[in-house]
Amino acid sequence: MDVAANCSLRVKRPLLDPRFEGYKLSLEPLPCYQLELDAAVAEVKLRDGQYTLEHMHAFGMYNYLHCDSWYQDSVYYIDNLGRIMNLTVMLDTALGKPREVFRLPTDLTAYDNRLCASVHFTSSTWVTLSDGTGRLYVIETGERGSSASEKWEIVFNEELGDPFIIIHSISLLKAEEHSIATLLLRIKKEELDMKGSDFYVSLEWITISKKNKDNVKFEITKRRILRGKSVPHYAAIEANGNNLMIISYKAFTFVPISQEFEENMDEDMSEKNKVEPLYYWRQTEDDLTVRVQLPEDITKEDIQVEFLPDHISIMLRNIQVLEGKLYSSIDHESSTWIIKENNSLEISLIKKNEGLPWPEVVVNDKQGELVRDSAQCAAIAERLMHLTSEELNPNPDKEKPPCNAQELEECDIFFEESSSLCRFDGTTLKTTHVVNLGGNQYLFSVIVDPKEMPCFCLRHDVDALLWQPHSSKHDDMWEHIATFNALGYVQASKRDKKFFACPPNCSYAALCECVRHVFIYRQPTPMATVLYNRKEGRRVGQVAKQQVASLETSDPILGFQATNERLFVLTTKNLFLIKVNTEN
Repeated sequence: MDVAANCSLRVKRPLLDPRFEGYKLSLEPLPCYQLELDAAVAEVKLRDGQYTLEHMHAFGMYNYLHCDSWYQDSVYYIDNLGRIMNLTVMLDTALGKPREVFRLPTDLTAYDNRLCASVHFTSSTWVTLSDGTGRLYVIETGERGSSASEKWEIVFNEELGDPFIIIHSISLLKAEEHSIATLLLRIKKEELDMKGSDFYVSLEWITISKKNKDNVKFEITKRRILRGKSVPHYAAIEANGNNLMIISYKAFTFVPISQEFEENMDEDMSEKNKVEPLYYWRQTEDDLTVRVQLPEDITKEDIQVEFLPDHISIMLRNIQVLEGKLYSSIDHESSTWIIKENNSLEISLIKKNEGLPWPEVVVNDKQGELVRDSAQCAAIAERLMHLTSEELNPNPDKEKPPCNAQELEECDIFFEESSSLCRFDGTTLKTTHVVNLGGNQYLFSVIVDPKEMPCFCLRHDVDALLWQPHSSKHDDMWEHIATFNALGYVQASKRDKKFFACPPNCSYAALCECVRHVFIYRQPTPMATVLYNRKEGRRVGQVAKQQVASLETSDPILGFQATNERLFVLTTKNLFLIKVNTEN
């Protein structure tokens, strides 16, 4: 039996700076340019039925601005007219208007239950696109950096069921076949789940292929589905198309396509298939009362009820209705049954252990339903009253005072369970590698090299470390390539942060709040003047600067992307460009 290898992330000590002294606030002005959009961004707000934290993570915090990692300083967004708009910056002082490169064939306003449209730049000449209604497009664009050869043409267009967003895609070229592998995310209703949330996360891994010799069009050649209970922080297909990496705080597992298909087909029938409980029961401290609805025209002679100290048997017309071991012992000689006027069988069971509450009548029997009266509910609430209070710390002199959250720093509070990084084999559908991330909080992902998998940034102690996955290096699969000193600690104090990013050259990191403010944290750079540390008296050779930019708008920030020289910030009606690095 194959067992997943437990791995760890190897930190490169030379990339750490134990003597880092913090960020110095710089008042140097940042050039900021504002472009007014012809049409508003196609923002899709959460509906009443999308109320879970997973819906907020996947759709409520969606980044509506997309960066084309194959071409420098080129960003895209989709407006409410169904147009994909592009802005490519060559010179900051000569900015043009965003241009339309493609228009969705469908009228998005006609769909009430749609998600936000999503786009992913698969390669330098291919794009995958979702309109948010459940339809997937594969588009051949030509060389997007060249206006002469760029032309967006649909080569695949198919309805794939429930609405989804695209979170990753790659292009695979082999001798006789061209394939596009893409990863789709859905949040679906869990009809039969009785514990926790009523929703689960579905990741569908689809491969679309065209054989150069035979087929003239692309078609789906493989579909694989993973299920989990949390939206993944990070999910990407390896460059060879054979494996998948996921970072999440709840595990994902592959499910058979047939099982997923059957669940979708049976979703509409779930309400009809629900059966009434076989019996209803209630209890007091002394006894239990079980009520079974009888068929019509049944007589007393057709009913057989047998009581034993820890066992019960009920038969109607020689058919076993209920039989099994009782949860606790009863006084079988005092227990009785009677036929009521409403044609129901009422059974009274006298408890041997008075005061013991029963969670069920028959052990492991789920056919009954417990009915509580208002007096019992009030008694339960009174017993639990000591666990709640309308006052903050009402009894401070007790031996065990409640925990004071104010004694914890913001950066020490984690609201999630520990995350894990899992690598899945696309052929065997098994987990091959697992990294327990523990308290290494996930921060963001960035594409450093478009031919490689996206990098992910994790908090390690107070720092933020950037990791580059390498599927070909099995002995060192995750490489530590950059460090943002103390950024793990600093970002935790930003309560209103929405998006986090860094450029491919890792020269700075940036985060934005929900409205207006953008914070930039630069890597340490040599000082032009002499500076000494007051406490230690030693000369300081490098200083890391922090800068703050305020946007001239009160509209919420919907998108955020970083390139080596610029930050792009998208609001409902404007696109802002912040010049971060002036040198080439």
